[in-house]
Amino acid sequence: MRSIPQIRRSPDHSTRRSRRAAQATAAAFVAGALTLTACGGGGKDKGSDEGKGTPSGGSGSVTLPKLDGATLEVAAVWTGAEQANFKKVLAEFEKRTGAKVTFVPAQDPIINFLGSKIAGGAPPDVALLPQVGAVKQAVDKGWAKPVGPDAQAQLTKNYAQGWQDLGKVGGKQYAVYYKAANKSLVWYNAKVFENAGAKEPGTWKEFLATAHTIYDSGVTPVSVGGADGWTLTDWFENVYLSQAGPEKYDQLAQHRIKWTDPSVKDALTTLAQLWGDKNLIAGGPDGALQTEFPASVTQTFTGGDQPKAGMVFEGDFVGVNIAETKARIGTDAKVFPFPAVGDKAPVVSGGDAAVVLKDSKAAQALLTFLASPDAATIQARLGGYLSPNKNVADSAYPNAVQRAMAKALIAAGDDFRFDMSDQAPQAFGGTPGKGEWKDLQDFLKNPKDVAGAQAKLESDAAAAYKG
Repeated sequence: MRSIPQIRRSPDHSTRRSRRAAQATAAAFVAGALTLTACGGGGKDKGSDEGKGTPSGGSGSVTLPKLDGATLEVAAVWTGAEQANFKKVLAEFEKRTGAKVTFVPAQDPIINFLGSKIAGGAPPDVALLPQVGAVKQAVDKGWAKPVGPDAQAQLTKNYAQGWQDLGKVGGKQYAVYYKAANKSLVWYNAKVFENAGAKEPGTWKEFLATAHTIYDSGVTPVSVGGADGWTLTDWFENVYLSQAGPEKYDQLAQHRIKWTDPSVKDALTTLAQLWGDKNLIAGGPDGALQTEFPASVTQTFTGGDQPKAGMVFEGDFVGVNIAETKARIGTDAKVFPFPAVGDKAPVVSGGDAAVVLKDSKAAQALLTFLASPDAATIQARLGGYLSPNKNVADSAYPNAVQRAMAKALIAAGDDFRFDMSDQAPQAFGGTPGKGEWKDLQDFLKNPKDVAGAQAKLESDAAAAYKG
């Protein structure tokens, strides 16, 4: 998920003051709730809402039509465990409707992938789009079909208005946000912290001090998946939101201020404090640029007392990759909120939205299912997943860590900041080897050139937003 994670505006359903307050509340909730990691165990631990979730294979909370003989193709960029877990959701839809569903692996950027499929006369019936701007592009190109009444009823019942509005273009509902992300988290190897005598930091200054403490213990402190440029945009967004504040964040997300703005200089200068110290990055900048996101996680939680890194920054979906190691979330792998650079710790969200490309009774039924608690409950129980659906029971999540993340996401209501790069045109914020992804990779390679990075970011942003 990119969160992966490009509308031309941010959601704005309340005053800036109330949004700032809610954001601070969400950050505080995460900070408090994540202390449960010290006592949270593995997937066996139960919550107070046990029994309220919809079990797989049951009749569920939503009525679906019989679709015997219908076939569907569903495209998404998900791979590995994320793809495997989503296929279990699709299997439940097949069981309850009689339809046959085929998962189609897509490549980034998914809009280009879909464009080739549509040009060839074989578009998938439904696609999961990992950028808000990709939804708008699909609508602008005439590909996306409006959400039907049954799916809309589920959205109205189960989603905060902010998540509904992210799926709208021109005031009409086109998308269902099935998967969300809390992208303001730092995961760490508990044994490394224990051996180094390190504590969870709350501020950026403390974060850097913790990194040096871990380095002094003999372990490189931070793993960066720089081969995937989207991870670097997430680093920037968290620093920028905390340091520049939500109003500047909205302005930059909409390109109402330029990337040459002094606030961007400040954020890049802050990032350079970490990225410019080769001792603090696993493999140094060159090594980080050759490290893909999954490896950035697994190398933090393998290697016994000498892993390649002690910490890795990314969203809640890191849990999927940790599950591929022997580390147990809540015991061996713990997590703290992204440190506050300014007055408040950042809260950045992302998400993947389902849209119908070939309108049919079966495609609309799948959207209805994905908007219900039934579908989300299945994947929540498998781990490495958060749902923006407020009617998914807390007990659906397999451990205290993920329950805390889910509660914080739902507690934010309409008041959250969506991933900035996912609000940008895809040519700038969502294409490997181009735009912001490439510009931040170049900055990771040479973090002393703040002005040069700003100039390149502004040049690429101006071209993409104009287009």
